[in-house]
Amino acid sequence: MARKRKGRLINGIILLDKGLGLSSNHALQQVKRMFNAAKAGHTGALDPLATGMLPICLGEATKFSQFLLDADKTYQVTAKLGVRTTTSDADGEVVDTKPVNVSKEQLLAASDKFRGPIKQVPSMYSALKYQGKPLYFYARQGIDIERDARDITIFKLVIDRFDGDEVDMTVHCSKGTYIRSLVDDLGQVLGCGAYVSKLHRTQVTDYPIDKMMTIDELQAIRDKIDNESADLLSNDTFTELDSLLLPMDSAVKALPEVDIEEIGEGFFRNGNPVNYNGSSEYTLDTLVRVYSEQSGLFLGVGFIDEDGKVAPKRSVVY
Repeated sequence: MARKRKGRLINGIILLDKGLGLSSNHALQQVKRMFNAAKAGHTGALDPLATGMLPICLGEATKFSQFLLDADKTYQVTAKLGVRTTTSDADGEVVDTKPVNVSKEQLLAASDKFRGPIKQVPSMYSALKYQGKPLYFYARQGIDIERDARDITIFKLVIDRFDGDEVDMTVHCSKGTYIRSLVDDLGQVLGCGAYVSKLHRTQVTDYPIDKMMTIDELQAIRDKIDNESADLLSNDTFTELDSLLLPMDSAVKALPEVDIEEIGEGFFRNGNPVNYNGSSEYTLDTLVRVYSEQSGLFLGVGFIDEDGKVAPKRSVVY
């Protein structure tokens, strides 16, 4: 007997404005419950200390969460100079303190070292896996694992405020960047140490900031639904909440677009490569967004195979 599904089959992306002290997984579970969604996933965790934009994918949109995990991100960060902590943020234990004798000129010169393509060693308090477990699992036991430096890019690092032992910065960075490690490294260059005291993510790719919703705002809409309807599996019941969702193809809009004819849609959805309408200049393995030529419906992400056809990589089930 087939298992009865729990929740609605709703697809889309909600931009959550995550609050302070809330874990990304807890936020995910709350959003999933409020939308009564059968499936949900986030697009890269924000620490409880961090606030700001956390895109949460519902339903079939979860198939494309990796593309947002890999997207550029922008942060507003406050660094506290003169102190190093175990986690490089305010939640860690203090391991070193030094006097702060830093001029604005020294700060600007040090920040220059962290712009453009750089190497960064991930923090031991990151979620990177080692032998199947996140690094923070070992860090909490006092075990230090050797980590290789990784290539990242700091597209922009602007000093917004410098006041004694505090520095406000805006950082636009590539995937894989750890802001805590960036601030710790900056403190080391300055010779006084530093940790992150505040962190707010303002942007993921170019998602609109004004579309973000807090947990409280979403909960207020859900409370209204609970008071007005008993049918929590009807999409009509959730019209106000669902209107906040961004389309799932917004996660992959950086990819070029191709269309396939109606006759090829079934083949594509069943895992077969098909001919497409679009540029013939795409090289082998180029990732593309795939749409129905007839209806305009988003069918998923494909790649160009050795025969010049588009083969499915992640297809959407409606």
